[in-house]
Amino acid sequence: MSLTDRLLLIGAVALLLFGIVLLFSYDIIKIDWISFMEIQPSYKPMENPLPVPALSVPIEGAAYIPGMGAPVNPIPADEISLARGAQLYNIHCSHCHGLTGQGDGPIAPFLEKRKPANLTSDVVQNKSDGALFLVISNGVPGSMPALNENLTVRDRWDVVNYIRTLKP
Repeated sequence: MSLTDRLLLIGAVALLLFGIVLLFSYDIIKIDWISFMEIQPSYKPMENPLPVPALSVPIEGAAYIPGMGAPVNPIPADEISLARGAQLYNIHCSHCHGLTGQGDGPIAPFLEKRKPANLTSDVVQNKSDGALFLVISNGVPGSMPALNENLTVRDRWDVVNYIRTLKP
């Protein structure tokens, strides 16, 4: 075999290998590679949130001290707080509790286990601001998700101040 024949053979083999690589790289022939994203556990939003690490303090400071009772509302119910509270309520709460807080939001008819609370009722309005804050922060197991990851401490107090304006 002459040198020219050998070079042609090597070139043909290299071209064939290059063609095979191109087939795989342009997804003409699909190869399912193992992806670690496919085999890891996945969670829906607000499903089994991770607990706060022991002895840690959130960036914005502790919202309340567990075991010390309901916290005291540090935010005055002024014009700014009520405007922010109304805006946050419409985003995070009105779909279940309704625009007027009577538990008649657009999602309420589809909730089978427990209907949303009527925020204008005496039962809710007679609770302390701190008790409402804790419900918004921690949620109600089986019916209301915790909003402590969605709303800052200030946002939650603004929502509490706005809920106070929903009295009939």
